[in-house]
Amino acid sequence: MKKTDIAMIILIAVVSVMVAFFVTRGIFNGSESEEVTVKSIERIESEVTPPDQNIFNQNAINPAIEVQITPTNE
Repeated sequence: MKKTDIAMIILIAVVSVMVAFFVTRGIFNGSESEEVTVKSIERIESEVTPPDQNIFNQNAINPAIEVQITPTNE
């Protein structure tokens, strides 16, 4: 490539970057900083409530135990 070709590529790249910069600046110019109110959450407490006894009791099914189901011959 000749020096003029390289210079033309650099010139086109610089011009296209400048055009892109001004176009995006024109599009996003209306988005200025605005004050926004944000909903805050409740404070997390370190106190743990006991689980519901209707669900967690001695007769409840334990899903961590492997269960073997064998077919019944009728």
